[in-house]
Amino acid sequence: MATRRGQALDGVLLLDKPEGLSSNHALQRAKRTLDARKAGHTGTLDPFATGLLVCCMGRATKIAGAMLNADKGYRALLAFGEETDSGDLTGHIVARAPAGFQGVEESALRDVLSRFCGTIEQVPPMYSALKRDGRPLYEYARQGVELERPARTVAIRELRLLRHDGMRAEVDIACSKGTYIRTLAQDIGRALGCGAHLAALRRTQVGPFGLDRAVTLEHLQSLADPAGALLNMNELPAGLLPATPTEDPPL
Repeated sequence: MATRRGQALDGVLLLDKPEGLSSNHALQRAKRTLDARKAGHTGTLDPFATGLLVCCMGRATKIAGAMLNADKGYRALLAFGEETDSGDLTGHIVARAPAGFQGVEESALRDVLSRFCGTIEQVPPMYSALKRDGRPLYEYARQGVELERPARTVAIRELRLLRHDGMRAEVDIACSKGTYIRTLAQDIGRALGCGAHLAALRRTQVGPFGLDRAVTLEHLQSLADPAGALLNMNELPAGLLPATPTEDPPL
């Protein structure tokens, strides 16, 4: 029976986060719709981004640590000719391609993409939640302060070109935890010599979970029994199941 604190639900909701909502706002809406007592998500998406947000309810919150370490998959739209301070479409333009820029040749783009496959070094963006002296970097960035950030090693397992028209390119990306797709777009633009930023982003994979079973907030809110959209604990991959305490510990 529901209480003022919500129901004690256990399971995983694969949510297709809409554009314009922070990950926490999307989580809280889902939590209220489910009337769940306890909820958490396993990795933030920027408000402009859409796609897979793995929301854990009750006992399933114990898998959050493992999911934060999981590989991710994205579909990204790169816009060439302009670099922004945030690395994406929400930022201010800080650099433009040389006069007369008419787009990127596909052969040049494929060559540059191949250079970013594998293990690479990536400098985290100033517009990020990483902290320095207890404050997130984005607070410094909003004040016009840029701090030195050590490069981090990340793995780009796949970088596949889907379509390209000279001024924009859509790519599928499979990568390790901690990869900033905004930074990847920016670095690709610099390697091409024309600048680039992330024009759109959709997360398609988090570890073993994909968008195929994800639901939108609108669909979740329309269900007579929203809890039916949860993956039950016995549906989780074996490696993710939280340990179940036993009454008699092994000798």
